[in-house]
Amino acid sequence: MKKLCILVALAGPLSAQVATEANTQYRSPDGRQSVAANLSAPDRDERQKPRELVQAMGLRRGMTVADVGTAIGYMLPFLSRAVGPNGKVLGEDIFDDYLAAARQTVTSQNLSNVTLIKGTEKDPSLPEAAVDEALVLDAYHHFDYPEAMLAAIHKALKPGGKLVIVEYYKTEAAMPNGRALTHIRLNKPDVIKEIEANHFRLVSEREQIKDVQYMLVLDKN
Repeated sequence: MKKLCILVALAGPLSAQVATEANTQYRSPDGRQSVAANLSAPDRDERQKPRELVQAMGLRRGMTVADVGTAIGYMLPFLSRAVGPNGKVLGEDIFDDYLAAARQTVTSQNLSNVTLIKGTEKDPSLPEAAVDEALVLDAYHHFDYPEAMLAAIHKALKPGGKLVIVEYYKTEAAMPNGRALTHIRLNKPDVIKEIEANHFRLVSEREQIKDVQYMLVLDKN
């Protein structure tokens, strides 16, 4: 019995949800709709610099890129143009309402190289060894099961494939009203440590938005 208790205690943290605070607003359709309004704000391009992000990713024509946690599909047009008609974009999310919004973006902008995928909290359901780059934009802190998600992304990447994380700093200035201090789970050094512990290796890092977001590029270890 004592041995069993020890095993249960050891297993507990591995299966525990770790993003409870960050995901509170996503638990209801109304909450997700409120988030979506901010995701589609007219000034988002100016704030988040998506073109600069795509350029920094080094995407080339013909590549396959995954947008993990695509939400309403904000990045899909930028990624679609970067990889061109012979490339592929995989837009993944776990919520049907977000995927429906992303589908509207795909249809209205005629993004013929985009495929939408419904994932789960533990697996983005990407095809195995098929992805050149996997982008996780503003979504890593929403991973309830980071080890499982990182393992699934690792499996989906081609040899030489890269994981690109764009995340908020865990500082008072990174989000309005100091929200990042509670909303963001880990600071940058700990994000790097956690991802590298799951079979990735940091290749480069840069500031994406001054004092707000950073970008990490990692390859398979």
